[in-house]
Amino acid sequence: MKLALVADWLPVFGGAEHAIAEFVKVWPQAPLFTTVANRKALGPLGRADIRTTRLQPWYRLLRRHQVLLPWMPRAIEDIDLRGYDTVLSSSHAVAKGVIVPPTAVHVCYCHTPMRYAWEMEETYLRDFRVPRLLRKTVKRTLARLRRWDLTTAKRVDVYVANSTETQRRIARIYGRNSIVVTPPVDDRFFVPTVKPAGERTGYLAVGRLVPYKRFDLLIEAANRLGLPLIIAGRGQEEGRLRTMAGSTVTFRGFVTDEELMDLYGSAKAVLFPQHEDAGIVPLEAQACGTPVIALGAGGALDTVREGVTGVFFREQTSASLEDAIRRFSGMTFDPHIIRDHARQFSATKFRERMREIVEKAASR
Repeated sequence: MKLALVADWLPVFGGAEHAIAEFVKVWPQAPLFTTVANRKALGPLGRADIRTTRLQPWYRLLRRHQVLLPWMPRAIEDIDLRGYDTVLSSSHAVAKGVIVPPTAVHVCYCHTPMRYAWEMEETYLRDFRVPRLLRKTVKRTLARLRRWDLTTAKRVDVYVANSTETQRRIARIYGRNSIVVTPPVDDRFFVPTVKPAGERTGYLAVGRLVPYKRFDLLIEAANRLGLPLIIAGRGQEEGRLRTMAGSTVTFRGFVTDEELMDLYGSAKAVLFPQHEDAGIVPLEAQACGTPVIALGAGGALDTVREGVTGVFFREQTSASLEDAIRRFSGMTFDPHIIRDHARQFSATKFRERMREIVEKAASR
């Protein structure tokens, strides 16, 4: 099997990149094709054999991959995969549209169909502060992307979805079946000793400080309830969130994995207010034996067991979150049961499952 890996773009080491890093561990000799990349920001993935497209010089100049989105479909189609008999793409935007040789098999690990094109157009316009004068142009571009995305769905032989929600979206938009394989938790998160619940203090939130992650709800709840809350992460919303925060809220900014594991292991609970297709934070928290208070939507429904490893709140409001925190305060959680639950989502299990799926597809 001569295999190539394909990714949308690689500007940072985020959730999708964690999955790609596990692919590289399974197939270390496989080149990793992508539209643009920032190797210095990719941690261990930066050492992979990354091959970029003709958009890379423009990315070096502009430093924002989002502005290159209109040209990415053509760039991904121009990738030359002749000589490869198996292609594994990691796609939440354009990677699944890569053109593979006629005799090759294409397995796509789909994080979601392109959400900004299909379901979050207004969110895209708001989050990236697109000026009103440009909105009609951007909407026309997103309409073209929708048509292209639907056409290229047929180029995939086997879809693997990162959650049940993504599986439903693949079926609804592309009319295709898929296999669910939850994203991996790095095995290192299972190493630290689990702290008893009685030794844990305060609450924790982790992630990029961007609008859709709704960290503002956490701050509102912490301010009203007087909760000690640590927020780990950086992003465009940091200034606004700091202005909102009361005396019980602490911003830690960027933290290393070692610091993050200590924060997870010391918290009473991790707060997860966003609607994510999958979401790695709840899994990392549970690997450290920490319960999760999560919005009852998206990938969290696949990975959090209510009353056993966490609590759900049903509406994305501070009032609903506060009610969940009050319920949580009256409940008891066993950190060891929480960690044992998380083991089914370990990186080792992920690699085994993906190798099995790819090798089965390649042997057809």
